[in-house]
Amino acid sequence: MEQEQRERYARHISLTEIGESGQERLLSSRVLIVGAGGLGSPAAMYLAAAGVGTIGIVDDDEVDVTNLQRQILHTRKSVGKPKTSSARERIALLNRDVTVEEYCLRLAEENVKGIFDKYDVILDATDSFESKFLVNDACVELQKPFIHGAVQRFGGQLMTYVPGKGPCYRCIFEEPPEPGAVPSCKETGVIGGICGIIGSMQSVEAVKYLLGIGELLTGQLLTVDALTMEIRRVPFPQRNENCRACGGEGL
Repeated sequence: MEQEQRERYARHISLTEIGESGQERLLSSRVLIVGAGGLGSPAAMYLAAAGVGTIGIVDDDEVDVTNLQRQILHTRKSVGKPKTSSARERIALLNRDVTVEEYCLRLAEENVKGIFDKYDVILDATDSFESKFLVNDACVELQKPFIHGAVQRFGGQLMTYVPGKGPCYRCIFEEPPEPGAVPSCKETGVIGGICGIIGSMQSVEAVKYLLGIGELLTGQLLTVDALTMEIRRVPFPQRNENCRACGGEGL
């Protein structure tokens, strides 16, 4: 590690749980973020600041002015640009140690495994149930850990899946709801700060996993209500044996 890097990451290196060896591990790690929006923005910023060496960004959308209320990766100058290129440019300004790999496409069954296979951990920062189940099922099949996040209105939730160490997303939620059964954030709204809270927590979970430290949110769903500032952990310690993804029946 160069002296400039030792200075940059000094507050990490001074943590006994990380140290110089842990920082070197982060610099050689690869994290994929699916979604460069409200959750993906803070997650990407903190992972880049932490010195995660390679960050992949999957998103097929362009920056819209309505995104700027919560999607802190992007600025007014980014409006009209692909979110992946906006993210790459923003991260380049923050940390030149980080390489950003862009996937300006919609995640689908035909491409998901080829993309996911290149990364150590996946962050689900998507805003659709279809995408969340796709992320889950691919990660279960590939034996990849992933960190789920979701927000709506003033609330959010978070859980971590590690192969062999607890239930997957499908164990808990089983199947996507019928189209239109659950209103979208576009319909109900979302406070920007809850995106920052959940996205930042996703980045912390990713760092913990990469370094093998702390207690991950496996087998439990963490929920945050920003209106009351109530934080709860809902235990789901057992895998659903009837789960189509990880319960023995395959994908």
